[in-house]
Amino acid sequence: MSTVNESKHPLVAHKLSRLRDKNTEPKKFRELVREIAGLLAYEATADLQTSEIEIETPLEKMKAQQLKEKIGLVPVLRAGLGMVEGIWELMPSSEVWHIGLYRDEKTLQPVEYYNKLPVDPRVSVCLILDPMLATGGSATATADILKKWGVKKIKYVGLIAAPEGIKTMQTAHPDIDIYLAAIDDHLNERGYIVPGLGDAGDRQFGTG
Repeated sequence: MSTVNESKHPLVAHKLSRLRDKNTEPKKFRELVREIAGLLAYEATADLQTSEIEIETPLEKMKAQQLKEKIGLVPVLRAGLGMVEGIWELMPSSEVWHIGLYRDEKTLQPVEYYNKLPVDPRVSVCLILDPMLATGGSATATADILKKWGVKKIKYVGLIAAPEGIKTMQTAHPDIDIYLAAIDDHLNERGYIVPGLGDAGDRQFGTG
């Protein structure tokens, strides 16, 4: 079974509190999403493989480390877009591939509307970026797509999850570890995480 990693970092907790506040305006909301994503990525990438290289400092030659694995960032449109910049700042050589899914408000099931992945993957590790793991439908569908594409190592990075979404993701993909800022109480009748923060896409883009 996959591991669920709920961040205990005080900076994550502080920024998440401001993110949840209904009075936080879109500009600040986007900044907080970016910052929290970077902090979570630091934890999610702790086991990336490195290889040894030789470099020369101003004083002498030495053995050093460089990333061995090629990273792909996969934001789920549209809410996942806000997480990319915070992680890209840490890993600027990462490739970014977009997958578009929306949730049918009647069935709460994901519907795919955009996918421009190349025929063969050029990355060995993919991070699924999606702020809210609510029903788990979008996350599991994205993981399905990436596995069919041929990616062997996948991780999920999100801001807030409901227990229902975690269970769905772990049942469908027990090999994908989950990294979160917080695990909330439950889903309401509309499939929203409670207490949550509302609609992450609307709050980022001012469309709520």
